[in-house]
Amino acid sequence: MQLIIFTGVQASGKSTFYQQYFYHTHLRINLDMLKTRHRENIIFEAALASKTKIVIDNTNMTRSDRARYIQRAKAYGFEVISYYFETDLNSTLQRNSQREGKANIPEKGVKATFYRLEIPNITEGFDTLFTVKLVENNGFSIHVISD
Repeated sequence: MQLIIFTGVQASGKSTFYQQYFYHTHLRINLDMLKTRHRENIIFEAALASKTKIVIDNTNMTRSDRARYIQRAKAYGFEVISYYFETDLNSTLQRNSQREGKANIPEKGVKATFYRLEIPNITEGFDTLFTVKLVENNGFSIHVISD
């Protein structure tokens, strides 16, 4: 039983990372796809109850954003892991500008999200905390963070 929480601004590589590392093993819960918190909560609770491995693929920029998942998962006995997608604003805006349609977020929205960031900390209740950086050719550099 494992809950993985992604934290990162739009266009930081979260969904691509999910596709490469967790697509075949974990249920992806994404608020953009589900449209409402109510739907997200129903699916999240069902996944917890059925002991399904889960990835929360949202921006989760604040401690309180992440706490809602951590507390519930811990109550079900889940291991909780964080992947923090570290990026700078200029790189993020550049990647976002290459997106098309609804995937392209207005610059104002990306900046607002970026400046809300509270970097995840192991003290939030994570069992393990990783940082992830995009590297060339859609690759990723992953490092475990100790206390």
